[in-house]
Amino acid sequence: MERPSLEFNLSDTHEEGKLYVVDSLNNLNKLNVCPAESQRSLDEEENTGGAGESMAGSNTRNQSLFFVTFILTLIVSLALVSFVIFLIFQTRNEVDQISSRLLSEKKNIEELKKLNNIILRHLNQSRIKE
Repeated sequence: MERPSLEFNLSDTHEEGKLYVVDSLNNLNKLNVCPAESQRSLDEEENTGGAGESMAGSNTRNQSLFFVTFILTLIVSLALVSFVIFLIFQTRNEVDQISSRLLSEKKNIEELKKLNNIILRHLNQSRIKE
């Protein structure tokens, strides 16, 4: 297999074309020289412009986004905890009301049992007399 020639006739191209050809040759050189992992870091460096100013802006944006997300998460968590505490108090009040009703019903049942016993005794005494 023959490799294509890397020689170009640069005399006919315009200034932008020259830059494109040089950039293409640089990329080809990087592919031949650099391993795959370092190529990724080189590509990332090229995408960011290599200046570091865009990285600083990106870091600041990421940090502010993180803090906004963190604060929103805290607010939602606080709201959920408050709601759960409210439900606990409501449930406690309901349970107290139900237990007080049960105690009053228990007293009523005991009184009814006493009345039933009294009526049964009275009936038994009246049968004995007859």
